[in-house]
Amino acid sequence: MQAHELFRYLRMPELGDVRQYVRTLPTNTLMGFGAFAALTTYWYATRPKALKPPCDLAMQSVEVEGDEHARRSSLLKSDELLMYYYDDVRTVYDVFQRGLQVSNNGPCLGFRKPNQPYEWISYKEWVIIEQACYAFSMVVVPLYDTLGAEAITYIVNKADLSLVFCDKPDKAKVLLTSVEKGETPILNTIVIMDSFGLDLVERGKKCGVEVFSMREIEELGRAHRQKPMPPKPEDLAVICFTSGTTGNPKGAMITHQNIVSNASAFVKSTEKSFVPSTDDVLISFLPLAHMFERIVECVVLCHGARIGFFQGDIRLLMDDLKTLQPTVFPVVPRLLNRMFDKIFGQADTSLKRWLLEFASKRKEAELRSGIVRNNSFWDKVIFRKIQASLGGRVKLMVTGAAPVSASVLTFLRTALGCQFYEGYGQTECTAGCSLSLPGDWTAGHVGAPMPCNIIKLVDVQEMNYLAAKGEGEVCIKGVNVFRGYLKDPEKTAEALDKDGWLHTGDIGKWLPNGTLKIIDRKKHIFKLAQGEYIAPEKIENVYLRCEAVAQAFVHGESLQAFLVGVVVPDPDTLHNWAKKKGFEGSYQELCRNKDVKKCILEDMVRIGKESGLKSFEQVKDIVLHSEMFSIENGLLTPTLKAKRPELRKYFQSQIDELYANAKM
Repeated sequence: MQAHELFRYLRMPELGDVRQYVRTLPTNTLMGFGAFAALTTYWYATRPKALKPPCDLAMQSVEVEGDEHARRSSLLKSDELLMYYYDDVRTVYDVFQRGLQVSNNGPCLGFRKPNQPYEWISYKEWVIIEQACYAFSMVVVPLYDTLGAEAITYIVNKADLSLVFCDKPDKAKVLLTSVEKGETPILNTIVIMDSFGLDLVERGKKCGVEVFSMREIEELGRAHRQKPMPPKPEDLAVICFTSGTTGNPKGAMITHQNIVSNASAFVKSTEKSFVPSTDDVLISFLPLAHMFERIVECVVLCHGARIGFFQGDIRLLMDDLKTLQPTVFPVVPRLLNRMFDKIFGQADTSLKRWLLEFASKRKEAELRSGIVRNNSFWDKVIFRKIQASLGGRVKLMVTGAAPVSASVLTFLRTALGCQFYEGYGQTECTAGCSLSLPGDWTAGHVGAPMPCNIIKLVDVQEMNYLAAKGEGEVCIKGVNVFRGYLKDPEKTAEALDKDGWLHTGDIGKWLPNGTLKIIDRKKHIFKLAQGEYIAPEKIENVYLRCEAVAQAFVHGESLQAFLVGVVVPDPDTLHNWAKKKGFEGSYQELCRNKDVKKCILEDMVRIGKESGLKSFEQVKDIVLHSEMFSIENGLLTPTLKAKRPELRKYFQSQIDELYANAKM
């Protein structure tokens, strides 16, 4: 930063006391970095006070009565779990009706066309499928179009779907093909939102399927008005088919009470620092069939807030954010990693990087004191452009669905200056079962049990995790735990034990302050030739901390003594990273360069060692792949988790070659 820039910021009215202090400093101090240190010292001494946390942060969960050492949220006054936040909101139908009332039929859903402002539909005018189904106690079954024709056919039959809504004609064609083949005899009605040709209607008639436009359905509804038949709390609301990393999708049966209790628990957890109002706006870019997204939408709809949908192209998300200027922004770690890499990628000099890290450390000191703000000296000098890139109005962010690096989360908490929560859960507990609390802005844990459930840890002896030592498989019991898998008692029994505990397959550890840390994964574990247990996802998450790595797939086999991996270098950072190592070339050329691969592998092993990976947990060799794993190419689930069998099959020849070369 130049001296004249520093003086310009010192003229800001809110820095009046600081100006007076700086006048006492020698001129040469102002010309150097000493000014930053001096300002920081003074600014820290006169910092604003932290908001009072909702409970004693030194003990965020307490043991419930009984002998299983299960823990509940300290926000609860007794062992009775939270079922609802508002007396008049017991179902998802009630959620929407309350939003309609408190917003006074205000703007509800927003869409935009390229380079255009958002257009808003009000609560009363919104005749969207989900709410229409809930008004008549119908059950919604979301279909990911990326599941593929075979999985969609399986779900249509498993859930006995006679009516399917599609946004585009192409998806209707896939459904009609399955009917024509005699694979889905129960399907008899398809409704398409976009415009389509009469040929589809004729094609449908030939196989006994009626094809309607959305407008036709709306007109039929107006002509045959019926009184709503709202659901009861215990009624099914959604059958959410988890895309699954193996085998056929499983249909998680979620009730209205599951959803309302989970949304209520979120509101209860954050009520001392943030409750949405009609002024709030949510940006929606995660899949609508993702329960994490649905819970956040429930929270904002219940309070009469608005939801603005992105244009459908993740590359245009930043443009949507600037236009919409949301106040609530749910994210997934993959996006956070990209944001982090982009910020530091643009800090292309050692001075800029030093300033970013220095300013982040100053704000991190405030976070440790419970202070969250975006109007500090460092925000105005260093972070204002980062905040403006998200629209400049974000008040609350929440991340879940996958682990996030502590260093990435801490930096973005300082840079964005908003309340930034981390949660943990899965579809089978509706969305979340633990959430960080206001005031505890430390990273490296997933918060305390949410008020709607309790959590216990159970022994996983083969991995040497014992509940007596505060470690074990995370098990959940509460109002948000699902009913089981549709028509699948065997899989239900694997997930839910006889006492109603949901076994997650994740390994957790209780920290001294009553928060939960996810330390390992029971699912997908395998043995190497010497008998060591390997949890590949834990290792992959460590390797993702490497600057040049965007995605990693770690593979091992019981007949092999070591691990190998497939790495997708980060397109945004690889060039600058390689340049510092003395390599030049295009992204594709760098991915083919054996010396680049060697340097990336060395960096991965170094980070792995620093993160505590054992020698047998480190990959011995890798192959660089230039195409990102994605939903479109079938290597990621719609919730952005790795589809391990597909990855193994896709890269089988490269894996075989890595093992063969190691033996030479």
